[in-house]
Amino acid sequence: MSNVGNTGSVFIVPDLGQPLTLGPNAILIRGNKEIVDTKYLYYYFKSHEGINQIESISSATAQKKFNKTSFRNLQIPLPSLDTQKKIADALDKADEIRRKRQEAIDKLDELVQSVFLDMFGDPVKNEKNWKLKKFGEIGTLERGKSKHRPRNDEILLGGKYPLIQTGDVANSGGYITEYTQTYSEIGLKQSKLWDSGTLCITIAANIAKTGILTFDACFPDSVVGFKPDEKQTNTEFIQVWLSFLQKILEESAPESAQKNINLSILRDLDMIVPPIDKQNQFRSIYNMIFKEQDIMNNSDNDKNNLFNSLMQKAFMGELEFK
Repeated sequence: MSNVGNTGSVFIVPDLGQPLTLGPNAILIRGNKEIVDTKYLYYYFKSHEGINQIESISSATAQKKFNKTSFRNLQIPLPSLDTQKKIADALDKADEIRRKRQEAIDKLDELVQSVFLDMFGDPVKNEKNWKLKKFGEIGTLERGKSKHRPRNDEILLGGKYPLIQTGDVANSGGYITEYTQTYSEIGLKQSKLWDSGTLCITIAANIAKTGILTFDACFPDSVVGFKPDEKQTNTEFIQVWLSFLQKILEESAPESAQKNINLSILRDLDMIVPPIDKQNQFRSIYNMIFKEQDIMNNSDNDKNNLFNSLMQKAFMGELEFK
């Protein structure tokens, strides 16, 4: 278990057939096998009850941490060993269902790239000899705006205008459907409201991660907005094309306290430009796959909620076993 930074994160070490070294920011937990099941402990510390216990002993400093003495003094509910094993087994099965659902969702991501490769070839190598243009020639690329300093000034925040950050883009899964911050009228005046359908591209911290806005929103200059010339390309094609270049762009970013690339690098990228009807055909396939993925994501959220509910009931003694 980690006891510094992301306190309470737990991991069961597999049998690797050789000794392991434990880092300074973690503690080793070996339960007495006569009274406690390892898997039971693992799931307990992933439950709300376990997380709250760790929070209660963690210091509220710049970097959270807790000491071993405080950890040793925690009171943990321990039903009979047989019941512990049954709880762990039930949670194992529920977790396996959840993992398989996520694997299926990941395979749909792979399917999008597979269809792209089948239709257009590797865009980095231009295997099908498509016409090439600079990225800046097939649409509008513009950095987001956040002129006021400090950027987190309270007068800027708390209004009705969605504010998107790099993390929102990186974690969007393709389409940006939610946000955690908003701008006030004052915040909007020093920024810009981008239309729904804009492709957001991160150029700092998370390099070349993308997400398509599903609502009008603002974003800072660590994010670039792209609007396509629809006679030449479409947003979905560009999004998947960029996914093939993401690692290349990330590796080319200057090493600094925070990796970043500038707008001129994006504008100067050579990109393949297949006929627009072929790109639009790809967009139709992309949207069909995404709809299926969206359905599966909603189902996955239900399974996550069910799993968390099951954990909560298990450690509150509300599960009954025959």
